[in-house]
Amino acid sequence: MNALDSSSTRPYLIRALYEWCTDNGLTPYVAVLVDESVQVPREYVKNGEIVLNISFDATSSLKLGNDFIEFKARFAGTAREIMVPVSRVIAIYARENGQGMAFPVPVSAPAGDEASKAPGLSSVPDATRPVETDPKVVQIAPADDAPHDGDTEPPRPSGGGRPSLKRVK
Repeated sequence: MNALDSSSTRPYLIRALYEWCTDNGLTPYVAVLVDESVQVPREYVKNGEIVLNISFDATSSLKLGNDFIEFKARFAGTAREIMVPVSRVIAIYARENGQGMAFPVPVSAPAGDEASKAPGLSSVPDATRPVETDPKVVQIAPADDAPHDGDTEPPRPSGGGRPSLKRVK
């Protein structure tokens, strides 16, 4: 088997980071680029993305498969079936400290068709270019030379509040 025939590493990395979060008492969140293949409550989608709490306390029947992440969760008190293709996950991180991993943004149209990309999103930046020069890049985990302050939470979005997930039994 050569590298082109092997399966994607994305589902394995998602499972590993989920396990790391839970082992360390952190809350795993996934950021998802929403399209017609993603089954989530559309009223919580903002700018073509949704962030989901996939912790044990927030989900029921969680399955982190190679092709899909599936679970049941409550949104505003209503139980919903959630199904996210692993290929649409653009990041998994711990809510408390932001440490995690971002993945390349999936592009469904030919690479030259810039109009097909979601607004405000770009492909993985060129590794030779410094991060500071690209305003679209968001750092999920602190750099090795950055001060580590595990006691502070990431800033909360202002406005109507963020939806929360609760475990469905």
